[in-house]
Amino acid sequence: MALPTSEYVSLTTFRRTGEPVATPVWAAAIGPDLVVWTRADSGKVKRLRHTSRVTVAPCNVRGRLLGPAVEATGSFVPEEEWPQALAALRRRYGLRFQVGLVASRAWSRITRPGTQRHAILRISPV
Repeated sequence: MALPTSEYVSLTTFRRTGEPVATPVWAAAIGPDLVVWTRADSGKVKRLRHTSRVTVAPCNVRGRLLGPAVEATGSFVPEEEWPQALAALRRRYGLRFQVGLVASRAWSRITRPGTQRHAILRISPV
C-alpha cells in the first residue's frame, strides 16, 4: 500500500512500552518514501532511535485521521542527502516551509552556533 500524500500526515512512533504516540507532520514524497523535517530533540526522534516501526495516515492539522494508517519504517536521512529532502519539502510546502527553515537556521546560529537542531526522517513503506 502506498504512503499517504495529504498535506498533513499522522506519524505514529512507539515508546519502549509499545504505546503509540501520534503527531501530525508535514511530509514530502521522494519516490515511494516520505521525508519529514523535525527538531532533533523531539520525542519522535528519540522514539525512532530505539525502534524503526512507525505508521502513517492522512490527517488534518490537528491530527484527526482522514484515512487508514499504513505500516512503515522510519530512519534518519544522512546529511549528504539533505539537499534533496529539503528541495522536496520546499516544492511541497513552498514559502511556508522556506520561512520556517530560514528562521530556524538563523535562530540556531545565534543560540547554538555549530550545532544541528533538526533531523530529517525517511518513512519507507513496509
